[in-house]
Amino acid sequence: MSARPVRVVLRGLPLNAVALVVFGLSVFPVYWMILTALKPTADIQAETPVFLPTSLTLEHFSDAVTADGFWSFWRNSLLVTAGCVLLALVVALGAAFAVARMRWKGRRGFVLMVFVAQVAPWEALLIPMYVIARDTDMLDRLTTLTLVYFMITLPFTIVTLRSFLSAIPAELEEAAQVDGCTRAAAFRRVTFPLLAPGLLATSLFGFITAWNEFAFANMLIIKNQDDRTLPVWLSSFSNVFGTDWGATMAASTLFALPVLVLFLVLQRRVATGMTGGAVKG
Repeated sequence: MSARPVRVVLRGLPLNAVALVVFGLSVFPVYWMILTALKPTADIQAETPVFLPTSLTLEHFSDAVTADGFWSFWRNSLLVTAGCVLLALVVALGAAFAVARMRWKGRRGFVLMVFVAQVAPWEALLIPMYVIARDTDMLDRLTTLTLVYFMITLPFTIVTLRSFLSAIPAELEEAAQVDGCTRAAAFRRVTFPLLAPGLLATSLFGFITAWNEFAFANMLIIKNQDDRTLPVWLSSFSNVFGTDWGATMAASTLFALPVLVLFLVLQRRVATGMTGGAVKG
């Protein structure tokens, strides 16, 4: 090996070491969560942490799924998340098309407001949203939670889809219109299929945001406990099971599973969508 490649390798060692440390710090909590969910209770309660247990069990997962209300709260989270994602995609697609394909007065101001809404902290909206929901008698309703999550995810969805639409040549639609398609038909048949990576990327972002959100769900669902979502239920899970950390970690693992599965299924298109949304338009 020549001296030059050796120097290059040695220069990269500190950066690689830092990357490995960051990777380990990021992965270890997930590893410990899953391991705790699979370890027997004796290993969990042992004074010395057990990193490599000799036996594994699914008992804690059975305790989690049979807990009171687990499947009801799972359904609530799924309904709210799916409603939020679908609403955001439909509205954002129309807004992104208007911004990317049309020229109208106030377009730049609209885009600026969308960017401002995207960078604004969600926590600043907690009190205003509670006051509005209280005064309009919209507390303790999954519909209210869906609309709040829709509002949170909409700016990002508009920005990402606008970038994708800007990257697709408008000449493709014009050629379809010359062949006899209406503007709507040209968009549906030509442009819409090319938006698949962007739609999947924004859908995953909206899904993760709504699925994991805790603050609004905890504040807007107060009296009707049957309409709670999984994050709120999970926060009180340890009170139900006392010191049963195995069941708590099993419930946490099941809670994270849908996002992981969805990301693995859509991984390639999501990577394309994130890259396109970051560098285009």
